[in-house]
Order: sequence, then structure tokens, then C-alpha cells
Amino acid sequence: MNRNTLPPEARDRLYAECARAISEAGAERESLFLARLALLLFEQVGDESRCREAIADAMKALPIPSLSA
Repeated sequence: MNRNTLPPEARDRLYAECARAISEAGAERESLFLARLALLLFEQVGDESRCREAIADAMKALPIPSLSA
């Protein structure tokens, strides 16, 4: 399977930009923002099985929230 990967610097920049957008969306719209972002990215990927695999992978690596974070 062909997997496109981002350079670490780009990954860090996009992570920070996404975190800022989540904060801007606010707690009430956070889930809606993330679902919309995911859908737009799924459309860019264009492969349902890869998108489903990404969802499963994200659930496997999902950390438990910590008050110390």
C-alpha cells in the first residue's frame, strides 16, 4: 500500500495549526470541526479502505486524557 508521509517539520506545523483551529472552534464545535476536517481529508485521499484504516489506527493510538497534560 502506498503511504504518503509528511516530513517531521511539516507534520509539526500542521499539528500546531490544527490545534489552533480546534481551540478557535471552541469546545461546543470541536467535534463538528474535527468531523468536517476528517471528511475533507478523506475526500482528498479518495480511498474508502485507507480512510477506514486511518480511523481504526487513530482509535488504537488514542491516549487517555490526563489532567497533568
